[in-house]
Amino acid sequence: MLSRLSLGGLLMLATAAPALSQGAPSSLGQPSPREPVVRVSAEGEASVAPDTAIVSFSVVRNSETAEVAVGENGTAMAAVTAALKAEGIEARDLQTSNFSIYPQYRQSEPQDGVVEPPQVVGYEVTNTLTVKIRDIAKVGAILDRSVKLGVNQGGQITFTNDDPEAALAEARKQAVEKGMAKARALTEAAGVKLGPVIEISEGGNQQTPPQPIYRMAMAKEASDGVPVAAGENTYIVTINLTFGIEQ
Repeated sequence: MLSRLSLGGLLMLATAAPALSQGAPSSLGQPSPREPVVRVSAEGEASVAPDTAIVSFSVVRNSETAEVAVGENGTAMAAVTAALKAEGIEARDLQTSNFSIYPQYRQSEPQDGVVEPPQVVGYEVTNTLTVKIRDIAKVGAILDRSVKLGVNQGGQITFTNDDPEAALAEARKQAVEKGMAKARALTEAAGVKLGPVIEISEGGNQQTPPQPIYRMAMAKEASDGVPVAAGENTYIVTINLTFGIEQ
């Protein structure tokens, strides 16, 4: 008898379960209601005068033998390095960024349809030095003096800031202000009220430097006082904001 009652009770529970589920839906397994939010992105930018210049230039020498080309190149680069140090450039701001030796070939004219292999007629040695100049006012004088001492290739300049954090902070502040204004405009247009900030993140930042203003002329002599205009660096920051919407 006990066994039959137990089986009957189980059958009643099994039959009632679907009705209970329909009458009072359970949240188990159901997606939670989506919180109404508004998401915006905005950019801020700040410009600042650069305080550092990074210059890359090379000494190139050619000779019939690699030994002579290396010797002549080393002598010229030693003079350039000594001059840079005399201008106050510290050893930590001098870096050899490339040193190469390339054979130079001469191709003879075909004789009776026979093409002779190219012959080595000399060697070219290139020594590239990257210099960080922390005093912008010295850039023109350093370029001029380096050319006169033997630099005959390169001269690319990049102007930057040793510590751009102040400019980045200003750009971030501007981006947040723009993002909040954009979110307010969107919610007002939609007829709802803007809630608090739920999430804020930085999408990234970039530096937009001025275009290179000077490429060193490859001449035996350079005029005194090479004109150099540093311009301004512009730092751009993207901020992503998520706001709640008040019901």
